[in-house]
Amino acid sequence: MKFSLPFLVSGGGIGGLAAALSLARNGHAVRVFEQSSEFKEIGAGIQLGPNVFRMFEVLGLTDAIKGLAAFPENLVMMDALTGEEITRVPVGGKAFSARFGGYPYAVIHRADMHQVYLEACQAEKGIELSVSRKVLRYEDRSDKTRDRVVLHMEDGEKIEGCALIGADGLWSRVREQMLGDGKPRVSGHIAYRAVLKREDVPEGLWQNNVVLWAGPKTHLVHYPLRRGELYNLVAVFHSDKYDEGWNTFGDPGELHERFSGERPEVLALLAKIEAWKMWVLCDREPVREWSKGRVTLLGDAAHPMLQYLAQGANMATEDGVVLAACVGLSGGDIEGAFKRYQDERYLRTARVQTTARFYGDVFHVSGVLRELRNAWLAEPSAGPPGQAMAWLYDGIRVPK
Repeated sequence: MKFSLPFLVSGGGIGGLAAALSLARNGHAVRVFEQSSEFKEIGAGIQLGPNVFRMFEVLGLTDAIKGLAAFPENLVMMDALTGEEITRVPVGGKAFSARFGGYPYAVIHRADMHQVYLEACQAEKGIELSVSRKVLRYEDRSDKTRDRVVLHMEDGEKIEGCALIGADGLWSRVREQMLGDGKPRVSGHIAYRAVLKREDVPEGLWQNNVVLWAGPKTHLVHYPLRRGELYNLVAVFHSDKYDEGWNTFGDPGELHERFSGERPEVLALLAKIEAWKMWVLCDREPVREWSKGRVTLLGDAAHPMLQYLAQGANMATEDGVVLAACVGLSGGDIEGAFKRYQDERYLRTARVQTTARFYGDVFHVSGVLRELRNAWLAEPSAGPPGQAMAWLYDGIRVPK
C-alpha cells in the first residue's frame, strides 16, 4: 500500500539512509532531512559482520560494499603489557564462511559505506534528499480526516508526512521529544581515532588482521581499510577529560601518558600520529518502547551502544530493513507497523548494548582479573570459528 504523503526521515547518516532506501525499494516516497551542509560520515573504520552482509544482499549493495572493503584474515587479541597472543578467530577462512552461510567478515571506511548508501538513495526516484535542514520538533496529528506528522523546521517551514523516523543519532531531538529521558550515559571511556597510509605504518606492524591490544583501562585497535591502502587506528582509554561530540581534536599528551609502559608495538603505532580526533563513548539503558503513534526511532536514536562489538552501523542497517518490511506487511496501519518493528528489534539490540558494555570491561581489566581474562579467552572454543558469536552473526529473519 502506498501513502499519499511521504515518510519523513530526520538524519542522513547510515541509519537514516538505510531506512530511506529500504522504504523506497518497497515503493514508498521518502524525504530525508540532514542538518549538516552535506551528506557525510565522520569517523574511520567500521567492522562488518556476516549479519550485515545479509542486509546488503536484501538491499542489492553487496558488490558495491565488497569493492571498497578489506577482508581481514583474523580477529586477534593481544596483551598490551606482555605481548602474548590471548586469542585468535580466523574469520577469513573457509570454515568461518561456511558456518555463516557464505557471508564474510570485512572492514570498511565509514565514509565509503555511507557513500554507497547515499548513491543508492540518489538513484531512487522516490527519495528526496535535503541538506542544511534542521528539525526542531514534530507534531503527530492523527485524526479522522487525515493522519499525518508535521515537522517544524529551524527556518520556520512546516513539512507534512505520513510518518516520521527519528534517525538523528545519539543526541536525538526526536527521542527527547518522544521519551524525554535526558542525555546519554557517559561511559568514561574516550576514543582517539586516526588513519595512516600503508607506507607510513612502522615496519613489521602492518597486517591483514583486526588486532586489539588490551591493556589496563586502555586498548588499541588497528586494521586495514580501502582494500589495504589505509590503516585504521583507534585508541581507547578511561578519562574524565572530554568534549561532547564526534570530531574534536584530542590531547596527544594525555593519550601517550595513558599508554605508557605498554608494548613497543603499541607505542610505535601511537607515535606515528600527530593529530588525533577524539570522542567520548556514550550509550543508554535499553528501552522497550521507542515508537509512539506515527513516530519511531532508529539506530543510535533508539539504541545507542558502545563500540566494543563493532555493531552500531550494522544494527542501524538491520533496523532500516526490518522497519520497511513491517510497513509493507501493515496494510496501511503505520502505527501498527512501527510497533511491530520495535517488537522485532528491541531484544536483539538490547543484547548488543549490554554485551558491548561487558566487553568494554573485559578489555580493560588489570591485575588478577587480567590474568583470568587471558586464561578464559585462551581456552579453545567449541565449534567452528566465530561460533561464540553465532547469536549475532547468524543475523535476523526479515519479516514476511
